Amino acid sequence: MSDAEQPTAADVRAAADAVKAALDRHLDAVERRAAAEAGGGTGADHETAVFAAFDALAAAGEAYDELLYEAYDEVTPFEIPGGDTMPDYTGPDEPRALSVFARRDYVVDEPQRLLAQAQRVTDLDPESAVERDGFDAASAGHSVHAALGVLFGEFEPDEIATRHKEFGLEEGDATLWVSAADAPGEPGEWLAAPFDQADPERVICRFDVSTVFDDEDLELDLERGPEGGPGAGTSY
Repeated sequence: MSDAEQPTAADVRAAADAVKAALDRHLDAVERRAAAEAGGGTGADHETAVFAAFDALAAAGEAYDELLYEAYDEVTPFEIPGGDTMPDYTGPDEPRALSVFARRDYVVDEPQRLLAQAQRVTDLDPESAVERDGFDAASAGHSVHAALGVLFGEFEPDEIATRHKEFGLEEGDATLWVSAADAPGEPGEWLAAPFDQADPERVICRFDVSTVFDDEDLELDLERGPEGGPGAGTSY
């Protein structure tokens, strides 16, 4: 926005009032849904109203944050996920099978530490140094490629996540998706392409960890309800 198009104080105030009104509508929709459920109803219409109020609140908050920054070079302390963070859920209402997709990124921060740890593993059991994925585990102390193969073959991913610094790794972003499946796969059926079925429209809930959220690497829980809207764990 050019200097001539800078928002006025009245523009920012109007955006703030819109956020307040959106907060009131969101709370009202949540209370109506709770009352309907307490009365034994399904509250389907109220659920839709809550999702609509959430999206309106997200839009109002984003507009206010943008105007506040443009006018005063200031930001709000709130992180408001937009309603289009994930597409609407299209999976079954009562899933009988689940698929869990997980990704963690790492940087090889200290190669020598990584090599030393892999060498220690192979030294404890020299006979286990067998060829794997094109490298010889016996070379784990000299090849980062081999060292990674040894360590990830020896330790569970959760243990590596807990001990990553010990292995010379630096954590990056991480995400875990819990997705509805129509039925469990047949043994070996999807191993050739394990992530092809990671369909965002069938995600029941997801958990993201990233420094983009804040300086303390807090976990952002993006749970969603059965209609694809935000669930109880959603933060904003």
